[in-house]
Parts: sequence; C-alpha cells; structure tokens
Amino acid sequence: MIVRLDVPREYLLARDVCSYGYFLLEPNHWSPDARAFRTTIDLDGRAVTVRITQGDLKQPTRSFAKLRGRPLTVHADARLSKSEGELLSTRLSRLLDLCTPASTLRDFHALDTRFKKVGRGRLMRSPTLFEDVIKTVTSCNVQWPSTIVINRRLCETLGTRSASGLHAFPTPEKLARVRPASLRARCRVGYRDARIVELARMFADGRIDPARIEDPHRSDDDLLDELLDWPGIGPYAAANILQLLRRFSRLPLDTESVRHGKAVLGFTGTPKQIMKRVHDHFLPMGAHRFRSYWFEIWSFYEQRHGPAWTWVRETTGTQFTASKLQSSA
Repeated sequence: MIVRLDVPREYLLARDVCSYGYFLLEPNHWSPDARAFRTTIDLDGRAVTVRITQGDLKQPTRSFAKLRGRPLTVHADARLSKSEGELLSTRLSRLLDLCTPASTLRDFHALDTRFKKVGRGRLMRSPTLFEDVIKTVTSCNVQWPSTIVINRRLCETLGTRSASGLHAFPTPEKLARVRPASLRARCRVGYRDARIVELARMFADGRIDPARIEDPHRSDDDLLDELLDWPGIGPYAAANILQLLRRFSRLPLDTESVRHGKAVLGFTGTPKQIMKRVHDHFLPMGAHRFRSYWFEIWSFYEQRHGPAWTWVRETTGTQFTASKLQSSA
C-alpha cells in the first residue's frame, strides 16, 4: 500500500530524519544508497513496516535542495484500514517532526543564524512518547554501541512482527508483562530492568497519560517536576524527555557536554565547572537552547564523518558517541 504524506515546504527528509541519534536505533533504519527511511510501527496490535522516500530517487544527490517540500511516498507492507492509516499518519508526523510550525523555525534561525542557510531546525524522535522514554533510559550511563544492542534486542525479542519480518518497538502492555530478570537476560538492559518494567506498567495502567504529558499548556517546570518522579528518571533523562516533547529550554548535560565544552568551546576547569559554562553559554537561546546546543554538537559529528545522511548504521552508526568520532578523525 502506498500513501502520500504532505510536508512543510522547507522539509528535507535526508536532513531532517538524520538529525538525531534515534535514527540509528531499531526499529529505524536509514539507507544512504537508497535515500530511504524504514521503520516498523505498532498500530494498536498490528505491526506495519514502512519505507519512506522523497521526490525522484533518480535525482543526483547534489540536487538534494530541490527536494525540499516535496511530498513523502510511504510504502507500507500491508493494506491499512482507515483508522490504521490515520494512526500511521499521526505517528509518522510525530517521528518526522512535521508539526513544528515554520514560524518556530524562523524564530530559531533569528537567534542562531548559523543554521538558517542549511535549514537545520527539525529533530526526529519516536512515533510514541513511550518509545522516547525507554530509548532515553537505554542511553543513560552506557556507551552508544550498547544502546544500539539494547534497542535491537527489545524489538526482536518483544516487538510485534510485521509482514516483512521486521519488529516494532514493544508496546507498554508487552513490556509490562515481562519479569525484570527476564528482561535483563534477554535484552541486555542491565540495572535498568526493573525501572523499564515499572515505566511500562505506569503507561499500561494509565498512571502515565501521554495526552496529559504532551499537553502544550503545561509549564516546563511543572512537567519537569513530574518527570523527575518517574522511576529511573534523573535530571539528564528528564531534560532529554523534555526536548523530545519539543520543549527546548533545558539542556540534558552529561560527559558529552563536557567534551564539547573542552573541544569545541574551549572551556577549561573541572567537569562540573565546564558543564556550568556550557549551560550558561546557551542561555541566550532561550526557548531554543537545546536546538542550538544539539545542532552545534551534530555539526561536530558531521565534520568527522560527513553528513549524517551518508552514515551507515552498522559502521559509522556504532561510533556515534562524539569521543569516538573525535578519536577516529
């Protein structure tokens, strides 16, 4: 089944889907040669694998700019009912960040003019809040290659299988039924086992309501306080979930921030002092702080291994951590 998906007039699939590390994690897969993004999404119990392209694939890569704003072609591996088609469109819109208004991007580019010419502004994420939360947990206190393995195991072991034989990310209900010890053994999640299961149970039984969490009328401070009450969610994870909720006023600072402060911004001092300086450095960006911070880091990555749309998940993707990219330069 083929579906056309309209996009904002400046949207460029290769640039905007390859804008955040989750494009390297299962069930997501970007093919540089085919210039296609593939993912598998659970549509309320039925997994569907989709392959997404933009424009005429026979165009040379030097003409990427001409693809901006062209509709996306979504190839699904199964026929969809009307309700499934609507749900798929909603989840793809979230994943591809199609809902961010053009006016928001103009505001960002007015504050940080470095990214206006290249059009950076949109950030991909997961099709559901639950997947974003679990992916955040699996990326804390762990090297990136291990995060890749954990997410692959979660999908292959617990995700619903599509007609193509690929697996969606597991639903809260599926993860909620798994014993923590079994999850640790089968998916290599380590000490995160109990907290992942408890988070799944909280989503499954309604204690965490995505609609309430994604309510745009709530303040960042109020939402941050709630996130910090969730099992396994500390300051870094909470700030990262905020940006995945399109709230960019906080920075998820960690050792990568210290490395960036030293290598790119030239800051000196103890890790705590450098982290504070990184925090203060981006304060003028206001509501766009994370965008400015992230795209500066992303530019560093791309200087080492080329544009992200050329990265291969199984090779370059395993070196996503900036310290590895730096050492390989």
